[in-house]
Amino acid sequence: MFKPHLRTHLKALAALMLWPACLPVGLAQAPALMLASSWRAGTDLKDYWVSEKLDGMRARWDGKQLWSRGGQPIHAPAWFTAGWPGQALDGELWTGHGGFEQTVSIVRQRTPKDQAWQEVRFMAFDLPGHGGPFGERAQALRAQVSKAHVLWLQAIEQEKVGNEAELQEWLRRVIGMGGEGLMLHHTNALYRTERSPHLLKLKPWEDAEARVIEHLPGKGQHEGKLGALLVEMPADAEHGARRFRLGTGLSERERRSPPELGSVVSFRFQGLTASGLPRFASFWRMRPEE
Repeated sequence: MFKPHLRTHLKALAALMLWPACLPVGLAQAPALMLASSWRAGTDLKDYWVSEKLDGMRARWDGKQLWSRGGQPIHAPAWFTAGWPGQALDGELWTGHGGFEQTVSIVRQRTPKDQAWQEVRFMAFDLPGHGGPFGERAQALRAQVSKAHVLWLQAIEQEKVGNEAELQEWLRRVIGMGGEGLMLHHTNALYRTERSPHLLKLKPWEDAEARVIEHLPGKGQHEGKLGALLVEMPADAEHGARRFRLGTGLSERERRSPPELGSVVSFRFQGLTASGLPRFASFWRMRPEE
């Protein structure tokens, strides 16, 4: 029968005391990255470059070493990064549509397996240290990647769209292929290590992260298993910390072996209520340890 243990509650309490400011044990410093805002209808598209939003694992190449978004070294085989540019690249480690879990499984191995890494590509989308506007950075990135002549190092294609109808049609095609959405980069935007209003993401849903603080037991068909996760989103500029139940979207496996207390999960939702709670929140997946 499903019974949370005292030790897991204590572990969760310790994690919550550090959420969200903490970094993983042994971490020096997470790389400073540019983060996206959400696209809104009516955005003038003429100055934006559009690309597919890949459902991979974000990574930063500093010219010598690959790092995760959270600042942990990624132990790729030496051959994987041989010949890469000696300057910073921002991108996604990716194994194809629907391959998120496979990518995470490969990348998290401290002892890399050559055969598994042959399935991985680094899809670069920015040159953080270039200093120029995105239009110039994208051109310079393509030149750097082309010069490297490495098959698994690729620059994500950037294209223009004429209007919102074309943008939505592109989104439908991407979703139909099993993709996640689109990214829009303003051609004049500089690379700023913050959440930028000039870097936009467009998806058919919104997603966010929350920390698990309690396992709520199930009833009826879920008797003896997890019924829902009680999770907490960190405070932001408009709202304090928000707690809510996350029960929809959990698989049978996750109900029998739920995410650990203190761990971080991703969920999908459709907008926020006036009090800042997500509408129609649904469990999506565990956030990979980064």
